[in-house]
Amino acid sequence: MKVADILEVDGCRMVEPSFAELTIDAYTTLLLRAMTDEGVSMADEAEEAMTFVDEGRLLVDEEGEPLALALHDTHGWHVTSFLFRSATLAAIEYFEKVGGDIYQEDRALWLSAVREYYSYDICENVTPALEDLSPGREGMLRDLIGEVWGDRPGTLCLDCCCGSGVGTAALRASGMQTLACDNDPALLALGLSRGRLLPAETMCIDAREASRYIKPAPLGTIFMAGEIYSYNRDLWEPIIAEVLALTDEALITVGTEPEAALVEEWCTGRGWSARVFENPRDPIYDRWCCVAHRA
Repeated sequence: MKVADILEVDGCRMVEPSFAELTIDAYTTLLLRAMTDEGVSMADEAEEAMTFVDEGRLLVDEEGEPLALALHDTHGWHVTSFLFRSATLAAIEYFEKVGGDIYQEDRALWLSAVREYYSYDICENVTPALEDLSPGREGMLRDLIGEVWGDRPGTLCLDCCCGSGVGTAALRASGMQTLACDNDPALLALGLSRGRLLPAETMCIDAREASRYIKPAPLGTIFMAGEIYSYNRDLWEPIIAEVLALTDEALITVGTEPEAALVEEWCTGRGWSARVFENPRDPIYDRWCCVAHRA
């Protein structure tokens, strides 16, 4: 279901330029036009802005907590989302002054619609990366997933650093539900255009901050992590720590045995049990695997 359909409007624009920026409080203020460079007070500015805004929508979740505020002016509907930050008192008061309807929706459905909105935005505005899928790799990953986890139909799996989505596609083909994230919009655009990534299940975020956007899931993967060296461990260790914080079981693949040993060290250092093994299916991308379980 689309954002505009949930709000029952013909079309709308999210104020936040990207999914990752949904955590930033300043976008609420931006929508309200609450402050000016001259220091106009919030109350005064709200009164002034009301001459241009003729209707509002307030979306709340099952518990009555605000999910989004939509305002309509001569340019159309403008929406800010409270999925990852709290609605301000000023926003609620502004809605009450403008007037309009209150809608209720399941939080998970709204989140899915917002992910879809920003995925389509990537598709429309980002040039996809060149195709990076080697022949047979999805099938090799499916075999690996089956060896490690067996049959897990319907189980939710987070695919962190998903790239163009070959791992996500393999997980979905194995019968799992997927949630994918990466910080490279060009790779995401490629995966979305090829159908390996689904718009409602994809996010462009920094994986080191994944827990700000994602709830815990039973399973997590990072396929082809790395290359991991001593000089960039400060990048990869926080990413792997986030996957461990969000899941109960994790499968992480790398290219070399030393990288796998380092990943194993990070897992056991956080109290997880872990084992490393060589994967004969793929001598390049996923040659070494670390499988970790929450102790």
